[in-house]
Amino acid sequence: MTVLNAYNTLITRSELRPDPDQERAARRLDQLATELAAWEPRPASTSWLRRLFGGGKQDANKPPRGLYMWGSVGRGKSMLMDLFHDNVTISPKRRVHFHEFMLEVHEAIHEYRQLDEAGRRARFGKQAGDDPIPPIAARIAENARLLCFDEMQVTDVADAMILGRLFTELFGNDVVVVTTSNRPPRDLYKNGLNRQLFLPFIDLLEATLDVETLNGPTDYRLDRLGGMPVYYVPNGPEATQKLSEAFFRLTDYAVEDREKVPSETLTVQGREIFVPKALKGVSVFSFKRLCANPLGAADYLAIAQRYHTVIIVGIPRLGPENRNEAKRFVTLIDALYEYRVKLLCAADALPHELYTEGDGAFEFERTVSRLMEMQSADYMAKGHGTAD
Repeated sequence: MTVLNAYNTLITRSELRPDPDQERAARRLDQLATELAAWEPRPASTSWLRRLFGGGKQDANKPPRGLYMWGSVGRGKSMLMDLFHDNVTISPKRRVHFHEFMLEVHEAIHEYRQLDEAGRRARFGKQAGDDPIPPIAARIAENARLLCFDEMQVTDVADAMILGRLFTELFGNDVVVVTTSNRPPRDLYKNGLNRQLFLPFIDLLEATLDVETLNGPTDYRLDRLGGMPVYYVPNGPEATQKLSEAFFRLTDYAVEDREKVPSETLTVQGREIFVPKALKGVSVFSFKRLCANPLGAADYLAIAQRYHTVIIVGIPRLGPENRNEAKRFVTLIDALYEYRVKLLCAADALPHELYTEGDGAFEFERTVSRLMEMQSADYMAKGHGTAD
């Protein structure tokens, strides 16, 4: 099935409303899928030879231009990426959250630098030298001629400083990129440290990818919630049922398949965080899993970067008897708030009644304020990521 046919089928089933921006993007993705099906990529391992010796035949099999789809939250970017990735025939291909991809890159760079010269050549070939970026990019290209990124956003200076070189190598290895973002390319890493060093990466994106804007009139994510509350009191079967209903609305997952909802694992600084339910940027946790375990700010930031919506069940009343859990909860809410994550939760009390006495009650007032703001329509309408 073509991307456009799959999109029109969803409209016919009344799962989507007609949207000119979405239709235009679907047509562009359809065109790209056709171009990729006809393309015969060269082996990634030959790219370093092409750069060394050049070659007049390089343009004879030039890869098709990729696509950068940006727009506000809930405009259907991930849905269109689903349709494209499911219906494009090129292999190998990979879809990955951009933050997860960059964590993998940094880990690969660290491992590369631990190897001696012989170890580098044994693992990456004779072209492996002191610079880890070219061999790592070549390895990525071997495993994915098409890379589909969810939510490209750049907030980390370490990412910003290597992206230009990394993507120059990826494109040099004939990797085709399709990505979604809440921001246009020119707003990536806005106001970031040493941003002038990041600008060549933006130039590279605009030179290599077509840019499509999706800012239609409907926020489909909020529309699916249909005005449902996002903070439920008290904990119990009714609240759990409501949050379950919200999860299935947000992810379009069949309720009858609830036992098959996938889980996943995040790796943060060598530690693994198990996510019991995770689908299409929506995750589900218990308070106990998030705050009774020894997690810290780096873990919560990884969760906030990875998921646009977090559902938490079982938030208890807090006080001196569970002060460690309360401190972690404060850190968690700060991270979710910083990245404009949508929070849906069930608790034993309203925000201002969660932590009323004890040595942490005063500090908790900011958390109360944020929990209240995170229920507002203005907050819910903000895009995922740090505020500009």
